[in-house]
Amino acid sequence: MRVALRNVSGIDSVEVSLNRGLADVTLKPGNTVTMQQLQRAITKNGFTTRQSIVTVSGTVLLEQDKLKLRVSGTSEIYELLPATAQAQNPDARQMNGKTVTVEGVIPETSKGETPDKIQFNGIHE
Repeated sequence: MRVALRNVSGIDSVEVSLNRGLADVTLKPGNTVTMQQLQRAITKNGFTTRQSIVTVSGTVLLEQDKLKLRVSGTSEIYELLPATAQAQNPDARQMNGKTVTVEGVIPETSKGETPDKIQFNGIHE
């Protein structure tokens, strides 16, 4: 799996622990890597994807009263949902159009589905 992930353009480093079932992937600044590319690299080697802990930058969008993030460098859009009751839900109207960094989790999806949500712990300008 390490080799398959390293072959994805835009990846800086990969650390894999087969015992724990984890891959720690660090992306290069300015990369255009998508979650779908990472999922393909993992699944083509017979592994399954689980939830992903992410730190991602992008632009906040407000669509149909839903807070979303357009990821910088890609066309991916994720709905932003608080991970816990303690996660501060920002004022969507004030955040709309701002560039932010989001820390959170992309939940596990069913096989063949593309993730579309980030459960955030923090959103920082």
